Amino acid sequence: MKISIGNDHAGTEYKLAIVGLLKSMSIEVINHGTDGTDSVDYPDFIHPVATDVENRDADSGIIICGSGNGASMTANKHQGVRAALCWNKEIVELAREHNNANILSLPARFISLTQALEMVKTFLNTKFEGGRHERRIEKIPCS
Repeated sequence: MKISIGNDHAGTEYKLAIVGLLKSMSIEVINHGTDGTDSVDYPDFIHPVATDVENRDADSGIIICGSGNGASMTANKHQGVRAALCWNKEIVELAREHNNANILSLPARFISLTQALEMVKTFLNTKFEGGRHERRIEKIPCS
């Protein structure tokens, strides 16, 4: 499995911990995020993650910014990307089961690091249910 990850300055601590978790699970990581805390523009780090998922160069992605909103809005501009802004494990489960989310967007300023790591595990271990949800997913793209 290969995960693409990106973050702005608000998500650096979380990204570093998540990369450590993924590597401990023998998951290959493509790191597009900043490793610093100086202010940066999140789209510069999120578009490459969405491109990896869009082009199937990664199985899924994880994006992190302060609120998670800008990151998810940016990623969702890409065809075939379904980035879900999540704030607890239950929302992550539903995003995977019902929406087949392929990018997890985390709001670093509103969840703890422990919560973020649990949410990543949930994202990786939850499968899409398909069935009635499949036809809904097919209606998401505009083109």
